[in-house]
Formats: sequence, C-alpha cells, structure tokens
Amino acid sequence: MSATRQPTAGKNRAPLYFALMLGLFALEAATGGWNTALGLLNMGLISAIMALGVNIQWGYAGLFNTGILGFVALGGLAPVLVSMPPVPGAFAAGGWRLLGAFALAGLVIALAVQIKRRMRGRPMALALVAWLIAGFFAYRAVLDPAVAMIEAINPSGAGYLGGLGLPVLLSWPVGMVFAAVAAWAVGKISLGLRSDYLAIATLGIAQIIVFVLRNEEWLARGVKNVNGIPRPVPYEVDLQADPSFIERAASFGLDPITGSTIFVKLCYAALFIVATLLVIWLSEMALKSPWGRMMRAIRDNETAARAMGKDVTRRHLQVFVLGSAVCGLAGAMLITLDGQVTPTSYFPLRFTFLIWVMVIVGGSGNNWGSVLGGMLIWYLWIKVEPWGNGAMQLLTSGLSDGAVKAHLIDSAAHMRMLVMGLVLLLVLRFAPRGLLPEK
Repeated sequence: MSATRQPTAGKNRAPLYFALMLGLFALEAATGGWNTALGLLNMGLISAIMALGVNIQWGYAGLFNTGILGFVALGGLAPVLVSMPPVPGAFAAGGWRLLGAFALAGLVIALAVQIKRRMRGRPMALALVAWLIAGFFAYRAVLDPAVAMIEAINPSGAGYLGGLGLPVLLSWPVGMVFAAVAAWAVGKISLGLRSDYLAIATLGIAQIIVFVLRNEEWLARGVKNVNGIPRPVPYEVDLQADPSFIERAASFGLDPITGSTIFVKLCYAALFIVATLLVIWLSEMALKSPWGRMMRAIRDNETAARAMGKDVTRRHLQVFVLGSAVCGLAGAMLITLDGQVTPTSYFPLRFTFLIWVMVIVGGSGNNWGSVLGGMLIWYLWIKVEPWGNGAMQLLTSGLSDGAVKAHLIDSAAHMRMLVMGLVLLLVLRFAPRGLLPEK
C-alpha cells in the first residue's frame, strides 16, 4: 500500500505547493490590495528566473557561482543601451574616439597573447609586462579625452552616450547576450579553479562589473542613474486620460488611478509569466536531453566523466554561459519594470545570497523547485518586515517607554535576516533536497 502512495504524494507535491503560493498572493490581494499582490507577483517571477539561472549552473553541473550580481547588472545595462534615445552630440563629441580606445585595447590584448605564445621564460615575462604597461597608458591617453567630452554634454541631465531608441523588449535578449559574453570571458579564466576558488573569483569579478557601472558615467550615468526607460506597457497617466478605460475601470468598481496601476501591473505580469514559462520549457528540454544527462553525470562524478572522454571544462563553460545568460535576462526584466537604472542598488545580499536561498529552499536540480523557491522567498523577504514590526509592537506593548522598548522596536528591522536564516536551517534539517527535490 505504501509503495503505491508515495509516488502519488510526490507527484502531487508540486501542484500543492504552487496552489499554496497562489493562496498567499490571493490573501495579500484580499488584505493589502491587488496593487501590492501584483507587485509581489512580478518581482517574484523575476526572482524565479534568477533562481533558474543559478539552478542551471549549480543543479545541472555543480558550479558554485557567487557572481550572480555582476551578470544581473550587465543584463540591466541592456535597456539603457537599447531603448534610451541617443544623447544629441554625444557620439560626435567622443564616440569615435571611444571606439578607437576599445580597438586599441583589443590590439594590446591580442599582441600580449602572441608574446606569451612565442616567447618563454624570463624574457617573455619582461616583454609581456612592458607591453601591457605601455598599452595601458596608450589606451588611457585615447580613452580619457573621449570620456571627458561625452560627460561634459549636459552633465545634469545626460552626460552619457544614450542608447539606440529601439523597443525595450529587444533589450531582454540583448541583456542575455551581454551576460553570456561576460560569462564566457570569466569562465575561460576561472573555470579551471577549484570550487572554492571559483566562488571567490566570480564574487570579485561581479564587484568589478558593479564598480564599472557606478563609476563610468559615459556608459549609464553611474550613480546619477538613468531614469525614464521606455515601457513595453501603457503609462498610467495615459490610461487615466482615456474615457473608455475610465468607464471599464468604473465597471469593476475602481477609480481611474487604482485601475490604471492594476492594469499596468497585470500587463507586466503577463509578460513575465510568458518569459518564465519559456525559460522553464527550454530548461526542461535541455535537462531531459542527452546533453542534460551528460551534465548531471559530470556533476555526480567528474573523474568518471573524464575517463569516458568527456571534455569537462568545455561543458562547464557551456552551462556557466547559459545560466549567466538567464540571470542577464532577469536583470533586463528588472530594469524594465523599475524604469530606471540605479547601480547603487546592486548589492550581494539581494542578488547573490537571497538567490542561493531560493535555489536551496526550492530544490537544487529541479527547475520548478527554483520557481517555487524564488516566489516563496521573495514573498517572505517583503512580508517579514511588516510582520516583524507588528509582532514587536505587540510584544512590547506592556513595556513602559524607554531605551529597552525603543531598542526592541528598532531591532525588528533585522527580522528579515533572522527569518531567512531560520527558513534555510529548517529546510536543510527537514528537507535537505528542497521543497521540490530533483527526481
């Protein structure tokens, strides 16, 4: 009897968990309003795509990537370069010189590779160092004047090159390409390292990417931020000025302002659901293919896979690039939703630690588990803070006003980290393979 019940229970586990997740969003809609519930849903879907990217790397191949932040940030750069209009006069002022600087940098790197190939020993090291130093100064001599001329054009409102003025949805695949190219370069350097060194290398490279975005104002205005990124959905003010929309909103008992914000979030939700389902479908097809079986074989026993003639390093590079591309897609979707690029908002706690918690809680190696973990952990991440404030107010209601009560109420802000750690410990203790384990 038990032998027949266990597979049925395991088969029904995923629908049950997702039904409970939908129940949480419905409860939020009933208590906090549809605007809040749809906002949670949209960010949960983006987080789920980030978790899917990490699951491709870790769940398929066992690659411990702590540089998620950098690939998400590169994906977020794509909407600026693709959909923002070009800044008048910026490219004419320093664009060509900027391209010349990049071409010079490529030439320096190519010749450095040739020096390393053709020379040996101490002469090679001396020639390589001398060439790289000379190339660096030549590169900066061309780059710096170009950057100064671009950033001098309307520095308060522009000060950067701008974009191509194309539809913003085109930036999503472009964000994937940006992240994939960076992942290929990172992988060629660091995938030969042991897992702990790989984690350190990817974390450092991610911070370098974020620092570049913060400081190179000609690229995306740095800490001045880029605002007003075009939307793929209507603007609320346009809907509020449309008589037919006002009439439809009134038929649902909504005022124009509330109806417009709900409609816009529903449009985003539809786009994000389509993107999530497409990524899941492609991930499932890859996982069930001979390539996916080979990746899991490499993950489970790398030595045996090498003995069978598999090019482990090449396969690791493939899966590293694919997972990073999915993270880049999530980064482009996030900036499209926000409508602005804020490099200071990229920090490891949100875009590395939390994504790993999503993958572990959902179930490493299971794509649907990553989606569940992404949505559940994001829901808790947002809701725990008001829950913690309410609970602390209740617990301290019997205390007299003073330093102790003030300290306890102020400490409620740390409830997020406490709950995330508690959830992670409980899952590792009672469901070490996650809520939806790999089959």
